[in-house]
Amino acid sequence: MPPTLASLVHHSALKLTVRAGEDRLDVPVRWAHVSELADPVPYMEGGELLLITALKLDAEDPEVMRRYVKRLAGAGVVGLGFAVGVNYEEIPKALVDAAEEEGLPLLEVPRRTPFLAISKAVSAAIAADQYRAVTAGFAAQRELTKQALNAGPEGLLAALAAQVDGWAALYDASGAVVATAPEWAGRRAARLTAEVERLRERPAPASSVVGGPEYEDRVELHSLGTGRRPRAALAVGTAAALGTAERYAVHSAIALLTLTTERSRSLHAAEQRIGAAVLRMLLAGEPDHARAVAGDLYGGLLDAPFRMVVAEPVSGADPLGALAETVEAAAARSGEAVLAVPEGERLVVLAADGGAAVAACVAHATALETARAVPEQATGEEDELVAGLSAPAGPIAAAAAYKQAEQALSVARRRGRFLVEHEQLAAGSVLPLLADDAVKAFADGLLRALHEHDATGRGDLVASLRAWLSRHGQWDAAAADLGVHRHTLRYRMRRVEEILGRSLDDPDVRMELWLALKATASE
Repeated sequence: MPPTLASLVHHSALKLTVRAGEDRLDVPVRWAHVSELADPVPYMEGGELLLITALKLDAEDPEVMRRYVKRLAGAGVVGLGFAVGVNYEEIPKALVDAAEEEGLPLLEVPRRTPFLAISKAVSAAIAADQYRAVTAGFAAQRELTKQALNAGPEGLLAALAAQVDGWAALYDASGAVVATAPEWAGRRAARLTAEVERLRERPAPASSVVGGPEYEDRVELHSLGTGRRPRAALAVGTAAALGTAERYAVHSAIALLTLTTERSRSLHAAEQRIGAAVLRMLLAGEPDHARAVAGDLYGGLLDAPFRMVVAEPVSGADPLGALAETVEAAAARSGEAVLAVPEGERLVVLAADGGAAVAACVAHATALETARAVPEQATGEEDELVAGLSAPAGPIAAAAAYKQAEQALSVARRRGRFLVEHEQLAAGSVLPLLADDAVKAFADGLLRALHEHDATGRGDLVASLRAWLSRHGQWDAAAADLGVHRHTLRYRMRRVEEILGRSLDDPDVRMELWLALKATASE
């Protein structure tokens, strides 16, 4: 601990006597300063023991002393040392009364005790306290390093919590709690997820202090990682502000966890290279080779139905990186295996069907949709992407799943959606796909000659063609729908064939004409 007024009073060589403020002697002393100015306050920083002989003070004037002591207390001076036997044989009553009234400790300094001795005692005590803090910090660093090597992040957190006499928590890249120490701190750590998310929005390294009536502790948050996007965060909760030794321990923990995080990134990069090889083998129709390469790393993923996601960026700094972090964090929390592989400008994710990673991917896209739907909250820097999600598949059908994801991605891009599931396309109608501009242009070109013929008033070929196709070529039913004789309808269909130069006996021609009519039906 730093020196206090009490420790100076108990210093046998100084012979100090307390004349006022006996109940405030436990205040730390940051420095001992000598000043004979009538107003030394402009030169005070707070925490000083001020030493005077009252050379330029009328120490016997009660009003002068009240103003003098009040200003000292307001400036944060923790004590006043008055040397007797120099200008005054004893401390004037006016100063004693003023100190008592303000609650400022007043120490009598005997003539044989020079101010320099007091300054040296304070300086030595401060140096000793700093040495103890540094020594304790190095000891804490050794213990934290030992725990990090032998027990991983969990052991490091336990050691850190013991060092600061509080609790510690580690958060992953998504802001979710990974580990806490002690275990009872889990609920407190969970309340800070919003604060952690705000911290992650700032470039690393970043830190913040959280406190208030809604929190039981003073909590420090620190981001972990060396890149633009923090990879994790550390929370340290204590009953009071950290001391020097505790600060050393926290900084050591940050360094060790950052090293662990960066090492994890290197391992993650190696895993991605293996994952890319596994994906290439799956898409090449070699599931057995893929299993052999994956081993235990992705092996479990290839033994059960999986979904494939193909995503592309639209805007933002790193939308695919954010998506990868989201699905990997969700998989890690649920104990799932997941394969997330960058593929050029794309990200390919292979995750267990019905698992947390797929759910996180859908939730991520839904959150982006929601953010875009509230324009007043937009900043212009939002991450946007498009993604397609395949139907459940197995290793043998990986290439088909990839194709499904690509098809769903193409539809998502055309519709301006963040995510489209292939199963939604298969379960729905093909008609919404006809809204594509290219399809409409084809339909307009195919039917233009018929529309031009009808515009001359020489028949209603377009309506007749639609009725005939809708009745699957049944002449009587189609003619009844139009209110004409079947011979009239036969004549009109021959005119359609003549104008288009195509035979209505060809099923492909009938299909194209029907789709063209559907594509232009709303115009």
